[in-house]
Amino acid sequence: MKFYGEGIPGVEPSELIGKLIVIEGADGSGRSTQMELLRDYLENHGHATVDVGLRRSTLVSEELKEAKQGNVLGETTRSLFYATDFADQLENRIIPALKSGFIVLADRYIYTLMARDIVRGADSEWIRSLYGIALMPHLVIYLKVSPGQLVERNFRKNSTLDYWESGMDLGLSRDIFESFMRYQKLIQKEFNRMHQEYGFHVVNGNRSIRAVAMELTAKIEAVLDI
Repeated sequence: MKFYGEGIPGVEPSELIGKLIVIEGADGSGRSTQMELLRDYLENHGHATVDVGLRRSTLVSEELKEAKQGNVLGETTRSLFYATDFADQLENRIIPALKSGFIVLADRYIYTLMARDIVRGADSEWIRSLYGIALMPHLVIYLKVSPGQLVERNFRKNSTLDYWESGMDLGLSRDIFESFMRYQKLIQKEFNRMHQEYGFHVVNGNRSIRAVAMELTAKIEAVLDI
């Protein structure tokens, strides 16, 4: 394995014998469902797995949740909150699991964090340096779903749209529906750019759960040589 930048001091990538698999996508893209299916599939084939994701650090997750509910986070503060959350999980969950030979399934990784920050005007070089500690995954799958489908799925699940996932802090529109559509198009544009840079596997998430799962399983089988 390799780090994107200088990495974490004292960590030797050659000792990380496990696999890191990332699924990216907006809320409503089907990430959680596909993560569950993949975990079941891998464990049924004898692979031990560990799940990680955004806001799961025991260090700052609760504080970040409270700050988000108040809708008062500044851009730099929010970036550093999420970077701290990621760094804590990387050091205390991801790296130990990889050393032990586990398959780490990441329900979103640094790419969502980078896209969010860049869309909000953050300097791209600063963002890259911030996440230079990140390990390069063995596989990154981006579930791409049309904004219209995302709206429908989010309303079906939550009966509302999330303030931050709608980009309401950007002032794109006073109407949360219109803001959501515009914001998700900006995020997808950034993911399309990062797809070229980081070599994502883009998967059409507009299809049925079964169709998406079959494609994801085939890609993971190739990586794991199952």
